Amino acid sequence: MSNEKIQVLIDKCVGCMFCVKVCPFGAISMVNKKATIDTAKCTLCGACAEACKFKAIIINKTSAAKKDFSDYKDVWVFCEQKKNVVQSISYELLGKGRELADKLGVKLCAVALGDGIGAKCDEIFAKGADKIYLVEDPKLKHYLDDPYTEVLTSLVQKYKPEIVLCGASVIGRSLISRVAVKVGAGLTADCTGLDIDPAEKILLQTRPAFGGNIMATIITPNSRPQMSTVRHKVMKELAPQSGRKGEIIRESFPSEMYSSRSRLIDIIEEIEETVNIAEANIIVSGGRGVGSKENFAIVKELAMTLNGAVGASRSVVDAGWMPYSHQVGQTGKTVCPKLYIACGISGQIQHLIGMKSSDVIVAINKDPDAPIFSVATYGIVGDLFKVVPKMTEQFKKILGK
Repeated sequence: MSNEKIQVLIDKCVGCMFCVKVCPFGAISMVNKKATIDTAKCTLCGACAEACKFKAIIINKTSAAKKDFSDYKDVWVFCEQKKNVVQSISYELLGKGRELADKLGVKLCAVALGDGIGAKCDEIFAKGADKIYLVEDPKLKHYLDDPYTEVLTSLVQKYKPEIVLCGASVIGRSLISRVAVKVGAGLTADCTGLDIDPAEKILLQTRPAFGGNIMATIITPNSRPQMSTVRHKVMKELAPQSGRKGEIIRESFPSEMYSSRSRLIDIIEEIEETVNIAEANIIVSGGRGVGSKENFAIVKELAMTLNGAVGASRSVVDAGWMPYSHQVGQTGKTVCPKLYIACGISGQIQHLIGMKSSDVIVAINKDPDAPIFSVATYGIVGDLFKVVPKMTEQFKKILGK
């Protein structure tokens, strides 16, 4: 079985099945004791060719003619807004976008859509933007998929940015994937790292893969713009530069551009009884080592003493000890507090991804070899049921509680 990209030399194939065992995508099967490749599943990773001792598999990775992307320039950040308040994830992306734009020698541009959002332009410039593409219309007051997608797609097609960044929020994930499809661009979701390849001048997009067990760096060299979403609290905001100015490009579109197949009926605000962990400066988290739902009382007491939020590992949430809104990690929330105290958390990669950007990390665990200690600023090897109450007692004395 063969095509122009991968070929099995039938006369050399001995049916050893080494290729079947190493294929991570299940693309190879044996037919009449010969390897057969399902090209719909094959990604041309090369694992089968490397494993074949008989050189029966040939991969032809003929490079296509390099496309001309000289018309594409600048780094764009979509500035998500709610009630004309620019969300903090957008400012975090402007901080990273500033770094990327400087490495490429281009401008950092913000895209602001809404009704009255122009009042926030000075704030956006202070956070690092050189240019703002501004579209204001009453029909853009609240986010709706159709009009936002049409407007952003039109802007991308007209001005041709080389990079577009967007927050991996509910709105961002819904919007940017639609835009990527319309403009035929590659999109990497939930990135935890962004950089520029110094030789090729392309975007290096790093994200967790295979359940968070490895970190993959992804490139999209054959399409523009290069598009990425980034989780909240992964990147750092720049300190605002008061009085900083830039260029504002106002765009308007015909009324039919703002038509939508859906209609916003009402917005019901979520009532938070506790501190939102995504915004908290201090988080005290508990893991499986806490032992039970009842034992979480000592974690909560320490958090309350420090006026912080309570976090939890996935195993704790799965066990029903804490609600999902408190989960920190790849499948929960990404946090970046000034102080993160991990109590009885071993530190699996999925959890570390969600909190390793914290300014100061204090880990409490009785296992000295726990992975959490590899990222901890301070590590305490001991019984959390003895250590945590002592910490709470001391903090109460220091804080006058």
